[in-house]
Amino acid sequence: MEIRFGNSPTETKGMNTVQLRTNFLLENIMTNNRVTCTYSHYDRAIIGGVKPSTETVTLENYEELKSKFFLERREIGIINVGNTGKITADGETHTLNKLDCLYLGRGTENVEFSSNSADEPASFYFMSVPAHHKYPNTFMAAADASPVEMGDKSTSNERIIYKYIHLDGIKSCQLVMGLTILKDGSVWNSVPPHTHTRRMEAYFYFDVPAEHQVFHYMGEPQETRHLAVKNHEAVISPPWSVHFGCGSTNYAFIWAMAGENQVFSDMDQCAISELL
Repeated sequence: MEIRFGNSPTETKGMNTVQLRTNFLLENIMTNNRVTCTYSHYDRAIIGGVKPSTETVTLENYEELKSKFFLERREIGIINVGNTGKITADGETHTLNKLDCLYLGRGTENVEFSSNSADEPASFYFMSVPAHHKYPNTFMAAADASPVEMGDKSTSNERIIYKYIHLDGIKSCQLVMGLTILKDGSVWNSVPPHTHTRRMEAYFYFDVPAEHQVFHYMGEPQETRHLAVKNHEAVISPPWSVHFGCGSTNYAFIWAMAGENQVFSDMDQCAISELL
């Protein structure tokens, strides 16, 4: 498991492209038959994924956690961005089609991932954060995630937002998780830009064609930087940073947050005209 420590706005201002990517970009998240994990010291979130193509893959424990098993003191949200697969949690099996979500609460001991087809495997993305209470393991299909249409064609940000783990959805200790799908002809996400110093966030981009990229903007509103992001890559967004982006085509992304509260609308917006 890779460890990423926090960076302040002051030191981030002086980073070059390689340094920005080393500290904030997560690559190679979906690896055949292996769980990948990155431990971020922003709210101690663990971000990762697994693509169980020809084998059933177990969510292993890591020495760095100093725990008996991965979810001894943690909760986890998992969304499938690939083909149909299964997650077995303490003997109970859940089938996830593309865009379905599964929440596993603190104390879930044995977690296994598999695909229905080796030729068309599932791809499970997840974020795990510390938990101090056990909420029940809960499955939610994409159709039940109360999809809401937002944005406008005139500003190239028509999108559909799916909320899974939040105050009025799947219950959790501190995890908030959902996804956004940009419509054809729309490329801007999370506009107007905003920060929320009470929560960190991670963006995982998917359904990005191989010949395209998303340019993810980060940094303080008056000190913006960008990262060029490919399919199945993620960006760690510090609490002090904006997090919005523009793609060379439409795409989708999973957003997941952890921190002081779970209020989706708790954000400090900044006008586009104020960005530098």
